[in-house]
Amino acid sequence: MTEVSATTITLYNKCPHQIWPGLQPTAGKPIIAQGGFNLPSNNAYTLQLPPLWSGRIWARDNCSFDATGHGHCTTGDCGGILSCNGLGGTPPATLAEFTLDNDQDFYDVSLVDGYNLPLTVTPLNGNGKCELAGCVRDLNVMCPISLQVRSSDMNHVVGCKSACYAFNSPKYCCTGSYGSPQACKPTSYSRIFKLACPKAYSYAFDDPTSIVTCSKANYLVTFCP
Repeated sequence: MTEVSATTITLYNKCPHQIWPGLQPTAGKPIIAQGGFNLPSNNAYTLQLPPLWSGRIWARDNCSFDATGHGHCTTGDCGGILSCNGLGGTPPATLAEFTLDNDQDFYDVSLVDGYNLPLTVTPLNGNGKCELAGCVRDLNVMCPISLQVRSSDMNHVVGCKSACYAFNSPKYCCTGSYGSPQACKPTSYSRIFKLACPKAYSYAFDDPTSIVTCSKANYLVTFCP
């Protein structure tokens, strides 16, 4: 019987401030590291993922939690708890998405739920194309006013919503009569994201230029690369 070696994912916080990574498995997959934890600036945390795991990883920013693990984050909040326990993050949040398989892994960085921090996924020692995926630009500084999420004092843009999340219309969400690649095309909003971050998903049907494959790799997820 061939033993499948576990894949490791290392989360590295290069931001000048602490963040709170969140991890949400897809339905039926196990929760890793209770779904969330604190990661100080310039620290890394390595996780072993079970075979065939799939899910998403993101950064929660500007969080405050009490001793019981309850609180709030300005972006990426998962129900006001430190350990997300399977809950997803409230948009906008930059997502790293993974689907691990025995033969080939699929991964991408997605701005479909908006953007809060720069993020990259780097495959390590894999076979195949194994390219870097991600968004290294600060989209908050170029975010259109109608998509901006501002800090509580209104002085800073802390996140940039996707047009789907901001306007909830089929044209931007690729739903209803727009629910196919033929019908749902890039918009002026998604083009802003794509121009700044060509190696990230900018809208729902942005597959050909955004999803990457690799075999038998470990992965480095870097926040604020």
